Amino acid sequence: MNSNTVITISREFGSGGHLVGEKLAKELGIPFYDNELILLAVNESGLGQELFENMEEKPTTSFLYSLSMMSSTAGTYSMPLNDKVFLVQSDTIRKVAEKGPCVIVGRCADYVLENRSNVVNVFIHSPFEKRVERIMQERNLPREKAESTVSKSSKKRATYYNYYTGKKWGDVNNYHLAIDDSEVGIDGAVKLILEYLNHL
Repeated sequence: MNSNTVITISREFGSGGHLVGEKLAKELGIPFYDNELILLAVNESGLGQELFENMEEKPTTSFLYSLSMMSSTAGTYSMPLNDKVFLVQSDTIRKVAEKGPCVIVGRCADYVLENRSNVVNVFIHSPFEKRVERIMQERNLPREKAESTVSKSSKKRATYYNYYTGKKWGDVNNYHLAIDDSEVGIDGAVKLILEYLNHL
């Protein structure tokens, strides 16, 4: 593994991808960014943390228009807040990637860093029923509520990714490695990623 490698982890809602990223970073002894990215972006932008949390994974319907407006005299002031949040977070992702090796979960990091040569993109997924069971356990929810939560959150995450990247959420062509962690567990997924990194 290149000593400067950045690992991005995209994950289906309820798959345990956050835990995989957290354990992987600990195993490698490198920084881990998830909610931390929000705090970094907040500190650098001057926008409120509550705004970032509320706008996260909620795309507008005019991102291309918003980008075109950036070149006008209005600049980013005329952009929808959702798009401002995405751009600020993207800038933060690039900055932490420049600092050295790290693990970044979500936030379209695979797309934001797609032109860098030292990035490994991983996709963590698992069957719907397994994800429902995890959410039932983690959040102490009845099955019906857990199913609704997983369905809605998965759709929102896919819409957000597709909208901001122009790519298809979950398409294997976007990633170097795709792992069904319902088969191997969290620790098994971490071991598979480490094994892949050892071959680079």
